[in-house]
Amino acid sequence: MNAPLPPRVGSRQVFAIAGPAMVANLTTPLIGVVSTTAIGRLDDAALLGGVAMASVIFDCLFWLFGFLRMSTLAFTAQALGAGETREQTVILVRGFIVAGLIGVGLIALQLPLAGTLFDLMGGSAGVTRAAKTYFMIRIWSSPFAFANYVILGWLVGQARANPALALQVVINLINMAATILLVLVYDTGIAGAAIAALLSEGVGFVLGVIVCRRYAHGGFAVPRATLLDRAKLMRLLAVNSDIMIRTAALITVFLFFTAKGARAGDVTLAANSVLNNFLLVSAFFLDGLANAAQQLCGRTFGARDARGFADSTRLVLLWGLGFALVVAVLFALFGPNLIDVMTASEDVRRAAREFLPFIVLAPIPGVFAFGFDGIYVGATWAREMRNLMLAALAIFFAVWLVLQSFGNTGLWCALIAFYVARGGLQGARYPALHRATFPSPSPRLRGEGRGEGDSPRGQ
Repeated sequence: MNAPLPPRVGSRQVFAIAGPAMVANLTTPLIGVVSTTAIGRLDDAALLGGVAMASVIFDCLFWLFGFLRMSTLAFTAQALGAGETREQTVILVRGFIVAGLIGVGLIALQLPLAGTLFDLMGGSAGVTRAAKTYFMIRIWSSPFAFANYVILGWLVGQARANPALALQVVINLINMAATILLVLVYDTGIAGAAIAALLSEGVGFVLGVIVCRRYAHGGFAVPRATLLDRAKLMRLLAVNSDIMIRTAALITVFLFFTAKGARAGDVTLAANSVLNNFLLVSAFFLDGLANAAQQLCGRTFGARDARGFADSTRLVLLWGLGFALVVAVLFALFGPNLIDVMTASEDVRRAAREFLPFIVLAPIPGVFAFGFDGIYVGATWAREMRNLMLAALAIFFAVWLVLQSFGNTGLWCALIAFYVARGGLQGARYPALHRATFPSPSPRLRGEGRGEGDSPRGQ
């Protein structure tokens, strides 16, 4: 007698994870706003430029190690789906060790790292000096920041999105409050902004460990042999390295886009910066749904539940498309007014309106780019995701080379092509990966599954 199929995945499960993730995403940009405002009130352009430069460096540097959150989320969700209760705690402890090693490594390499990065940035002497002050302090937050990635991934992987939301909001609020207090009240300058970031990550880590201990079955004590299981360590290394390469390709696109915009002149750079804020807004919603895809696809993958995996994929993409259409309509209707609010320069306003159609279009292919990223992470199809991202990167540069004579228009066309390539290539590869992951069941079960419109549970 065959085991009954698991309950169907529905929209409620999707938004139980996506909703808190969206709210947490909305609080993150406030950190930059508060830091910029606090430093800006010191009336020193070099300090403001320094915190801006250092923030970009840390955004890219920490983003590169985002695999700590993604792989922890995926492996935890898979263990949850497979009913491996103790393995979930092992994944957490293993993640802490990797996060600590990477964080300590960055601290040890801070001097050559700072020298290389700031030479590449090419800022003025005053801006570079201020940025280095910020860098040398905030780099000490690396182990805590990476451990917090692990904690957030672990909680979301267990479908405990609300505690994850609470922790992320607390970290952001501490950062903002400490920045205001240290910079504006105690007059610590740019060092105060860096200390605030360090303090918030440290407090967040302590609180996160307390929360995780509550959900860790049997506490954090894990046998050494289990923790250092060679097969699982090699799988973790392979998945993390593939996701890291994928992220590096993604960072390359956005750094290249920013650099080319800067070379096109101050007006073009400012217009692109204004429009990038629109992209961030749409990304908040799509990234929340990608979090849901990672958890639900990871859990159903671990349970060998083909039907649940297909349901999760379909719901995430459909809801993402719905959000994207709404956002696109809002950008089309209110985009010109929002541009006027964000900049007082008539030249920048005119340039931003010229390229607004690209922003209206971007959320549609973005649905599939973000959605399939989440699906591939949940199923730990990391090698395929890496290869397809590299192919999309090649398409981005190919389109730019062909259209570079069109200036900023060609640059935006290349970015849209990159979005289309990311989602399109992963979507085209998805059916084959699904068939390989969930082998076809017996003919009798296949006939029953067709009646429900989805693949039945893999045997």
